[in-house]
Amino acid sequence: MAEIKGICVPVCTVFDKTGDKIDEGATKAHVDTMIEAGVHIILSCGGTGEFAYLTEAERRRLHEIIGRHVGKRAGFMAHASATSTRDAVDNVKAALDCGAQSVMMLPPYFEGPTVEGVLFHYERIAKAAGKVPVVAYNIPQSSNRDITPEIFAELSKMGIKHIKDSMANLVRIQQLLQTGAKVMNGGDPIAFEAMVAGTVGCIWGAVNAMPREAVELYTLVSAGKLAEARDLWRRMLPAQLFFWTHDYNPSIKAATNRLGGKVGQCRMPLQPLGKEDMAQLERALAGLRPA
Repeated sequence: MAEIKGICVPVCTVFDKTGDKIDEGATKAHVDTMIEAGVHIILSCGGTGEFAYLTEAERRRLHEIIGRHVGKRAGFMAHASATSTRDAVDNVKAALDCGAQSVMMLPPYFEGPTVEGVLFHYERIAKAAGKVPVVAYNIPQSSNRDITPEIFAELSKMGIKHIKDSMANLVRIQQLLQTGAKVMNGGDPIAFEAMVAGTVGCIWGAVNAMPREAVELYTLVSAGKLAEARDLWRRMLPAQLFFWTHDYNPSIKAATNRLGGKVGQCRMPLQPLGKEDMAQLERALAGLRPA
């Protein structure tokens, strides 16, 4: 069973200039950049990978090409969420066929079910995944369903031990840790504090833009070098606050491009940053080095 810890990047999906097609070569090149920077786990089709704007065929193709390209150089996680349990189970099986060492799963979203329905959903997912770890994905601001510590305690009984929590709420992180959960923080502005609190790492969109800094931050915290980690975090924090208060995926891609990456623009209807926002982002990135 693959160990889930460290820095996991929900890697950007790169499109061609029209936005109609995935640029597979550029996507693989970006994956290479992440691995060369020491990122521990590559996540395909995460939120920062714009999964909501991909067809099912595109998602499965990305799992295939990214999983094959990562190989044994890093861990490989696939995001397999769907609103219906049937489709989610099919997605899990397809991800495993592509070599996924773990899968991430939202609760059923939009007009989702009761808590009983959520538990039913995850029970079927856990069964389909078998010995492959399932990471529950909590982002209630987008999914309209909160995986509370009480709900996670029920998921733990099914063998689901990991959760990505993207509320950016340090109280919630610590509540989840109290349940025995292996928490991966997903809230950019509290990454440092969450790791100090005891999370096993981060699933973190900003890593696309600053992979070296993210890995260094994790390494310093893990080694107990908190003063050095704090100093690094102070340089990283302005960008994290920008990402969290602006249109997220366009901000991540703009920052990645600005710091030396080549990930292009988001698929429409996501709009590129305007001039004022871009100027603010430039200031937020001032303390960071190009990739």
